[in-house]
Amino acid sequence: MTAVGIASGVGGATFYAPLFILGLGLPPPLAIGSGLVVEVFGFGAGVYAYVRRQLIDYRIGRAMLVATLPAALAGTLAAHYMQADILKLVLGMGLVAVAVSFLRGPDAASTTKLDELARQSPDVAETCLTTARGEEICYTVCNKTEGRLLSGIGAFFMGAVSSGLGELNGYFLLRRCRVPGSVSVATTVFVVAVTALVASVGHVAQIGQEGVPQLVTMGRLLLFTVPGVLVGAQLGPALAERVPDRVMEIGLGVLFAVTALLLLYEAGLQ
Repeated sequence: MTAVGIASGVGGATFYAPLFILGLGLPPPLAIGSGLVVEVFGFGAGVYAYVRRQLIDYRIGRAMLVATLPAALAGTLAAHYMQADILKLVLGMGLVAVAVSFLRGPDAASTTKLDELARQSPDVAETCLTTARGEEICYTVCNKTEGRLLSGIGAFFMGAVSSGLGELNGYFLLRRCRVPGSVSVATTVFVVAVTALVASVGHVAQIGQEGVPQLVTMGRLLLFTVPGVLVGAQLGPALAERVPDRVMEIGLGVLFAVTALLLLYEAGLQ
């Protein structure tokens, strides 16, 4: 799951939080907090992989973090004041939106065309990155205010229900802002990793106030999941290069649709 998340830019907690709720029966705040901590390990390792490939645009990343960090903390606080069924409902509806966005996404030809339109010649581009392979990628960033707004909204939902930031960032950077695909995914992973770190610290602090047993449960869960997550994170960038984007999008769309239906059923929408 982590490898797929790193390859697509989708937050790892989007996979793990529903799994912890449905498979292990954890209370939603504990499941969401644990999922975000797992995401920090997975996406932290993924950031390292993209750093080696020199694909992260740190200027875009810093601009987005100004909006995402406070929004994520606000979402974290909201999660611990909401009823469990409401959290499941919001998470389920969020996963439905994510599934639809993947299933209705552009085909490979359209994505390739978007990527080509994003690339500019060095003499007119605002930004140029040289990858570890020696490839020069040049482009101009647009709609920066819209990007901060969307990132802030996504970060709030990440803090509250673990999902939203990676999906909105991926949409904005490639389809709205015309940042080339490889840079979009790498920069999204960087922003999601840092934001998830802040949100997970907020959740751990809130869970700690609820008692030591909750922290013990989280620790045991992380002990079994983190090693596999670290391995999967290193496979993500390679997976992104080998698996066609449309194939991955359809697979993720079906997975999230099924998970959303199960969560909505659990929340009482039968």
